[in-house]
Amino acid sequence: MSPQHKRGKRVRATSTPRRQRPATIWDGLYGHVDVRRVQPYEARKEYVCPGCHRTIPVGMGHVVCVPSEAPDLRRHWHKGCWERR
Repeated sequence: MSPQHKRGKRVRATSTPRRQRPATIWDGLYGHVDVRRVQPYEARKEYVCPGCHRTIPVGMGHVVCVPSEAPDLRRHWHKGCWERR
C-alpha cells in the first residue's frame, strides 16, 4: 500500500492545515480590514483582545484582523468582540 493511501482513502502528503482566505471587510475606522479565523490548534500564543482587554488563552479560536493600510496594527480579537465592535 502506498503512503498516500490508507484504508482505501487518499490522504494528503503533507500534514500542514489549509489556510482560509481572509475575508476583506470595510471598517469605518481602519478602511479595508482582512479578517482571518485562527483555529484552536493554531492558537499557540496568548494575546490580549483590544475589544474587552481580556486574554485570549492558548488553544482558543479567535480572529486576526489586519488593516490593509496599516498592517502593523494587526490585532487578535475574540470572535464575539470583533462582531460586537
